[in-house]
Amino acid sequence: MEEVRVGVVGVGHHGGQHVRIYRELPGVVLAAVVDTDAERLTRLSEEWGVASYSDYRDIASEVDAVSIATPTISHHEIAEHFLSSGKHVFLEKPMASTVEEAEDLIRQAGLNKRVLQIGHVERFNPAIKALMGLLRDPGFIECHRLSRFNPRGCDVGVVLDLMIHDIDIILTLVNDSIKSISAVGVNVLSDSEDIANARIEFEKGCIANLTASRVSLDSMRKIRIFQRDAYISLDYGKQEGLIYRKVEGEIVRSPVPTEKAEPLKLELESFIRSIRSSSRPPVSAEQGKWALEIAMEIVRDIRARNTAV
Repeated sequence: MEEVRVGVVGVGHHGGQHVRIYRELPGVVLAAVVDTDAERLTRLSEEWGVASYSDYRDIASEVDAVSIATPTISHHEIAEHFLSSGKHVFLEKPMASTVEEAEDLIRQAGLNKRVLQIGHVERFNPAIKALMGLLRDPGFIECHRLSRFNPRGCDVGVVLDLMIHDIDIILTLVNDSIKSISAVGVNVLSDSEDIANARIEFEKGCIANLTASRVSLDSMRKIRIFQRDAYISLDYGKQEGLIYRKVEGEIVRSPVPTEKAEPLKLELESFIRSIRSSSRPPVSAEQGKWALEIAMEIVRDIRARNTAV
């Protein structure tokens, strides 16, 4: 098995999970961690017994690939450095602050023939994998993604922080051109939108309604799909689902068969496989850019409406 030396840039809450998983994967060597918080870096370096750095530019010679789990504003700068240095990159969502930055990263990955995978982790949720085999031309999709307020994610608004997960899933499920988008949102506890609702209408008629909030009392991550022969309800967190069908005039309910697993581990395993096989990653940079484009359009519509009031 080809050994892959990996570094993790940004070892806060989410990046720390990357570190844990890479240390468990066969044939993967955690070669370096990078963070600007000196106290955190010292503590985690001692705990993990791994080389630590405060500057991401110092590790390019030490690694074959990196995970980048830093604030969105730094994604382009850091990812561009590693791609131009010939390294494979796993980049957490959203992939960049602007579509232009995303396009530049796609060019860099292509020029250097390197894997650039975007961290849309819900694609690897067993509930979503099970759903793919049940879809029959969905007509209406409803998503709710609610969480308590956490200042950690406030470098971007709730659309880029949370709703983008569901945007990516819907684009994958529907696989159709978008006809129109309308959205509303409000700031509550931060300088960006903390609650947002978006309606996406596709050319073939499917409509998706998405709600995201990061100022809720309770957490919720659910998706509901309505199609001609069934209604399917999935809970991302529980990795469980129910499908309702009409059988001989009666509504019959049955569980969606799922095999529970850790989505992030499945995601990082896929990144390593793509490196070893020189294959297109399951969540490509082009798909990450598409989700970013739609998210940015939703944000523009929200802010245009708020400015007009």
